[in-house]
Amino acid sequence: MKNNLYNNKMRVLAFYLPQFHTIPENDMWWGKGFTDWSNVRKAKPYYKNQYQPREPLADNYYDLTNIETIKWQAELAKKYNVSGLCFYHYWFNGKLLLEKPSELLLKHTEVDLDYCFSWANEPWARTWDGKNNHILMPQSYGDEADWLKHFEYLLPFFKDDRYIKIGNKPMFLLYKSQSIPQCKSMMDYWNKLAVNHGFSGIHFVETLRDRTCDSRELPYEAKVEFEPIRTNYKQSFFILNYKRIRRRVLDLINVVFHIQIPLNRKYKFQKVASRSLALKSPQGTYGGVFVGWDNTARKGLKGTYIEMPTKDEFKAYLARKIEITQNVYNTNFIFVNAWNEWAEGTYLEPDKKNRFDYLEAIKEVLQEFD
Repeated sequence: MKNNLYNNKMRVLAFYLPQFHTIPENDMWWGKGFTDWSNVRKAKPYYKNQYQPREPLADNYYDLTNIETIKWQAELAKKYNVSGLCFYHYWFNGKLLLEKPSELLLKHTEVDLDYCFSWANEPWARTWDGKNNHILMPQSYGDEADWLKHFEYLLPFFKDDRYIKIGNKPMFLLYKSQSIPQCKSMMDYWNKLAVNHGFSGIHFVETLRDRTCDSRELPYEAKVEFEPIRTNYKQSFFILNYKRIRRRVLDLINVVFHIQIPLNRKYKFQKVASRSLALKSPQGTYGGVFVGWDNTARKGLKGTYIEMPTKDEFKAYLARKIEITQNVYNTNFIFVNAWNEWAEGTYLEPDKKNRFDYLEAIKEVLQEFD
């Protein structure tokens, strides 16, 4: 089985957002024809020298219901030594959202692209326009009947030869297990079902994105650093509270004086990357890196802006994180945030400013390590 190769060599995977096609729910919530490109196109700069709006190279505002787009992404990933993509998976107690790209990939077995899933198990709310308490799609977890239905949906993907497996266990990331009340029971049940279908279980991976891990005894086999969220949250309460107070004050000033001051300072990439490298995770963790961060396309003045790295800055950051992953964590995966998070300003796909710089950086670093 080809996925046994993942047990030996350093591999780079990238998180993958499937929200580049229309769905009825987004049409209803955000307007007819909405995709993530809608946010990208309308973005504007709030800081000096901020690159907004982000523009894909050759104006490639693609549609992920077109298999040719996914073929292009697969070829691009392979050319630059990105071993696979980790698709965000949206399941709401039987209700699916944004499932078409992964189902299209499953159908087209000729596409040479390894992949896995990260269950983004959060309710959808109107956080983009500040209405955090307005829930668009609630999240609930049910009991064994729902767990079975969920597993049966995933099973054809798990059986796909391209689906990433570790020791005959399909890799499956949980974004926020703290939110799942009966998480251990669900994971144990899925492990049992997986064995019944010829696997050795599920390779469950915990996403490190908050200040603390899930404190319960859960059958995780690995963890993954989700950057830069992990690093931003792992600051002192004093700093975090200072930032909250500052945002509230500036927000009030904007309202009273009808001006537009960004609520957050801009951050140097190297400063955040240095903190990311200094924060060591437990042994058995898959390393994580990011390619800048700028979600002002979604959140406007409330967004967070980390300046884009140069190719050399990203290359140095990635190389050091690989060393940590190999020598401290004793693992062989690096997860990049992200392949195509255009509206959050963290993507490997080529744009008009940096072209293929970050993909080239990955290929060059991996060649040096090999």
